[in-house]
Amino acid sequence: MSNSQANLPLSGVKIVELHAIGPVPFAGMLARNLGANVYRVSPPADTKLGVPMANKADLLNAGKTAVYTDLKTAAGMAELDKLLADADVLLEGFRPGVLERLGLAPDKLLAKYPRLVIGRLSGWGTKGELAERAGHDINYLALAGALQSIGPAEAPVPPLNLVADFGGGAMHLLVGVLSKLVQRAVSGKGGVVETSILAGTVGLTPIFFGMMSAGLWKMDRETNMLDGGRPYYRVYKTKDGKFFSVGAIEAKFYVLLLDMLGLNGELDPAKQNDPSTWAHTQKRFGEVFATKTRDEWAVLAAKVDCCGAPVLTFEEAAREPHNLANSLYRAEPFPQPNPVINFDPPAKG
Repeated sequence: MSNSQANLPLSGVKIVELHAIGPVPFAGMLARNLGANVYRVSPPADTKLGVPMANKADLLNAGKTAVYTDLKTAAGMAELDKLLADADVLLEGFRPGVLERLGLAPDKLLAKYPRLVIGRLSGWGTKGELAERAGHDINYLALAGALQSIGPAEAPVPPLNLVADFGGGAMHLLVGVLSKLVQRAVSGKGGVVETSILAGTVGLTPIFFGMMSAGLWKMDRETNMLDGGRPYYRVYKTKDGKFFSVGAIEAKFYVLLLDMLGLNGELDPAKQNDPSTWAHTQKRFGEVFATKTRDEWAVLAAKVDCCGAPVLTFEEAAREPHNLANSLYRAEPFPQPNPVINFDPPAKG
């Protein structure tokens, strides 16, 4: 990212982030990338939360100011009080009721810090029988109906923890907090922003409910356009045992895909969306993709605008020329993603 920290939109915003795993530190990381000063408050002892790793590899907390204190002690609460005295935002990801049991109920905090925006993220939400139960990304995906639709026909497949934790919980939390900061600029008052990982996951699914209501989405996996059920939107194994993705939904891209595969004379482009042809088309696509390596197909696809891309590993993605041209990664002290939003970029000329 070319923007200096001082010139970023959240420069001067102070965020206090209470120790948590997954989506809360991810939201704090995004805020840090947008210029905020983030203070991460953690207990002095290892709480055995999350995936153990060396501090230098903990990219969700890079650039944050680490504060180690025990909030169950008077000294710890006094230290938190100093942090909150001039803070703009408090982020927490405890189970419902934990913040209150610590003596940090939102009404008490807002009485003392009326401009404070309190961002609260739970797993299951604050109501219902699951509210205080433990859970992880895969569980929230399951209850939101999303996991059932991801993967091959044989069984659902968890899509890492990119969807519920980060796309669902963290993004909705941060959008809510930023919206409240905008409102505070007018009203002068802070307030509470509350959401859950489950709610955030459900919030990612409107398109599928719309498709269901229109009769365009079936409940069985690999029977729909976007779940691998159609031959022009799925992944194929290549000669070297790697994979290549195709997403030629539109007719014009499908024709170009057939051209690249040398199948335009054999398969009728007009029957792209004819279910009776899909099994044979998928079989032929698989046979043709198996004749070349992934990288050979990538070279061909670079010359044809057919919505095709090689399936890369994380290591390969960090070295991929197009990704590097867009400054998506940096190499030091080890390969890692760059902040991905640019503000006021120079005009293309």
